[in-house]
Amino acid sequence: MLLTDRVAVISGAASPRGIGRATARLFAEHGARVVILDLDEAASRTAAEELGAGHLGFACDVSNPESCRQAAARVLEATGKVDVLINNAGISQPVKFQEISPSDWQRIMAVNLDGVLYLSQAFVPHMRARRQGSIACMSSVSAQRGGGIFGGPHYSAAKAGVLGLAKAMARELGPDNIRVNCVTPGLIQTDITGGKLTPEMKASILTGIPLARLGEARDVAGVYLFLASDLSAYVTGAVIDVNGGMLIH
Repeated sequence: MLLTDRVAVISGAASPRGIGRATARLFAEHGARVVILDLDEAASRTAAEELGAGHLGFACDVSNPESCRQAAARVLEATGKVDVLINNAGISQPVKFQEISPSDWQRIMAVNLDGVLYLSQAFVPHMRARRQGSIACMSSVSAQRGGGIFGGPHYSAAKAGVLGLAKAMARELGPDNIRVNCVTPGLIQTDITGGKLTPEMKASILTGIPLARLGEARDVAGVYLFLASDLSAYVTGAVIDVNGGMLIH
């Protein structure tokens, strides 16, 4: 039980086959009290209730700073503390460079990058006051290799921004005993990829993955668990790849 008596907030965790949901399940298995934040309050509550008694779900639009502040206030009122924040919420859009409209760019940036800033800003004052906390942020192999299977250049740019933001946060918040790290998944089988990967595409992709399989949501959840727990007590500013060897650098 790596997270006994910890309160962990996970954004974007209501999707049934998503990384956030798998992380919520794994954290609950390890003793954490989990708070799920997602756009739809009913879906967040349902996801939390499936974890068992004591877990909570609230609505939060991470692209809206006021929504983040309100969600943080509700969480702290209900739990009294937050030990772990997982900035997991994200969206993708498979369009080419020349096809990206201003609204496309703004929407992808708002959720994937701005959301990390706003939700972290909402919880960090509490963590600073307690002089402890662990924050993990979702980036992507797309940030490292310049594009992916399901994300356009604006997605790559947003996820690259997450890497820079998280490292800067780690440097600034370290003296307050708050650790900040990033996870960079490769191709993970989730609701985002479901039904979009043809057998031909899968076979082609697998030739470039040394472990010869696609990732599962729980593969990423395990890394989040490591970063949330005391096993990573001296780890901050790190970027952990979860890609089966798709990108080795």
